[in-house]
Amino acid sequence: MAIRLEVFETGRKDDPSEMVVTDSGHFEEMKLASFEEGYSAGWEDAVAAHSGDQTRMRDDLARNFQSLAFTYHEAREHILQSIEPLIREMVSRVLPRVAQASLAPLILETLRPIVAAASNAPMVLVINPNARPAVEAVLTGDKAIPLQIQDEPSLGEGQAYIRFARSETRIDLDRALAAIAAALEDFFKLALTETEHG
Repeated sequence: MAIRLEVFETGRKDDPSEMVVTDSGHFEEMKLASFEEGYSAGWEDAVAAHSGDQTRMRDDLARNFQSLAFTYHEAREHILQSIEPLIREMVSRVLPRVAQASLAPLILETLRPIVAAASNAPMVLVINPNARPAVEAVLTGDKAIPLQIQDEPSLGEGQAYIRFARSETRIDLDRALAAIAAALEDFFKLALTETEHG
């Protein structure tokens, strides 16, 4: 059966010559082709929209990560700048006192294995005169150690030498404190450099 379609161009509508006649098979093919064309166009639009969404999401994610990294570095720098004076004060004031208080027990701890391995040969402990009272207070309680204390003003208050026969053991808390202070200085320099350069 033939389908008659009206032509919507300017001109007379009642003229039968203006009518387009097509068969139903051709009409179905045209509908199918039109559907395929619309489907393809819709698919391409969806793919383009999805690709655009993915690009926007990646860009947003990159901006968010960059913002987080910047915020992290700002917070880290602020914290480091806040605690730096406290840590420096601890290293310069608290640690020397702790080291001075621990010198005598450290000397005793170092002496015990030496005495156990040695005969009754005397040992000489060389220390700073200012450290002598604290060291004597700890060592006088341990009568098993034959020890002669010798003052040496050139030594720091955190330094000591234990001389026994032909060997010598050095205890140097001053050097340890200096190493801690240097490590702390390097840490803060590095931390600030990292913050400046991201």
